[in-house]
Amino acid sequence: MDKARYVLALISLLAYPPAVTYWLWVHPLVGFWRRLGTTRAFVFLSLYALAVMAGLYALRKPLLSVEFGTNRLLWVLVVLFYGASIYIDVRARKHLKARMLLGVPEIAPERADNRLLTDGIYGRIRHPRYVAVMLGTFAVAFFTNYLAVYVIALLCVPALYLVVLLEERELRERFGDEFVRYAERVPRFLPKLRSGEAAAK
Repeated sequence: MDKARYVLALISLLAYPPAVTYWLWVHPLVGFWRRLGTTRAFVFLSLYALAVMAGLYALRKPLLSVEFGTNRLLWVLVVLFYGASIYIDVRARKHLKARMLLGVPEIAPERADNRLLTDGIYGRIRHPRYVAVMLGTFAVAFFTNYLAVYVIALLCVPALYLVVLLEERELRERFGDEFVRYAERVPRFLPKLRSGEAAAK
């Protein structure tokens, strides 16, 4: 179990920071990436992610030096958070293509299905992917019980919130009134109670 916790903590250390900061590069600099060209933009972003991963891997020993052992009491939270994360992610991915996950609609809108997602779970919350990531990150933190992963999970919340604000600014520019009306109707993270549910309460 200790080996599994360490491996998952290492994967989290290498994956989450470059993945989240990737979007902090994409959204504020959309105009720059479009002028640079799709291939060069993705080469630069990929090299950036690999450089961050290499740096974190080099620092893995001090960064993963504090851990709190296996705590089975936390596994209840692991199941709850990870189960919710998987449920939301599966429903969101029904409407997502690989290009969307890489940022093609932002960097090269002419090469993507330039349509605002409002179907399925996107009709209940605007950013199910980020909700799933936040829940999944905390599930991993509770399972691994490493200080560094707790720090990553806590930092993911404001970082992803900033990504959401930047993404919505770009969506507003790309879709105009259509996105404004969608944002007025559908909340960011927490779904509204359906009228039937509200009446039952």
